Amino acid sequence: MVEPLIQVCVNGQRGPGDGAAVPVSPDAMARSAAAAVAAGAADVHVHPKSPCGDDTLSPRVLAQTLTAMRAAVNVPVGVTTGAWTEPEPQRRIERIASWTVLPDHASVNWHEPGAEEVVEALLARGVAVESGLWSGTDGTERFLRSPLASRSLRVLIEVTDPDPLTAEDSALQFLADLSRRGAVGPRGDVRGAPMLLHGEGGGAWPVLALARRLGLATRIGLEDTLLLPDGRYAESNAQLVGAARDIRWPRDEA
Repeated sequence: MVEPLIQVCVNGQRGPGDGAAVPVSPDAMARSAAAAVAAGAADVHVHPKSPCGDDTLSPRVLAQTLTAMRAAVNVPVGVTTGAWTEPEPQRRIERIASWTVLPDHASVNWHEPGAEEVVEALLARGVAVESGLWSGTDGTERFLRSPLASRSLRVLIEVTDPDPLTAEDSALQFLADLSRRGAVGPRGDVRGAPMLLHGEGGGAWPVLALARRLGLATRIGLEDTLLLPDGRYAESNAQLVGAARDIRWPRDEA
């Protein structure tokens, strides 16, 4: 069996105030991603940062970030298109149209205003789409109604429950809801695209462990949690990826 994909999410909306381990500059992101890939990550998700440390879709910043990344890693690199980068959907679309260096993929949160139009803009540029479905939102309904749903590279099942005691149950309920809607195919895909299951905060490790047991792709990194499974602060994204790989998955079961 091929080990399910582990994506590293190197920084998210975090900045220097969240600790020295969080990479902010293009070079720091590239170094962090390279170490995480060496530790076992097979895909990279990154939030390019403005000089002020804010997430941005700026073509200049994106070009700098992706150029640095691709000099450091030989795996797909994706970026966020979260609404916080550009609250006005039309502005997000204009930014995508202005990109001079393209990511391999970009994530789109389907509960956000303008999600379908952002997906159209990405596909028109030849950028693959990670469709983000957040628990507790109407994103799933909007995604399943869209004719673009079947054009996803993968579907991110994003469990927003940060409680380590309930996050696994929340993830199972989310997956069961998708099954009840008839959205899950015979290979565990959603509208023909593979699932990537992950959590955040205190829920990051319980949901990751569930994904590993189910044989699903997952992600880990300083975007989702600053802590290792034993509660210690992680020194790097690579350390988090190494801890994720140590969690058992079906290949290892006796």
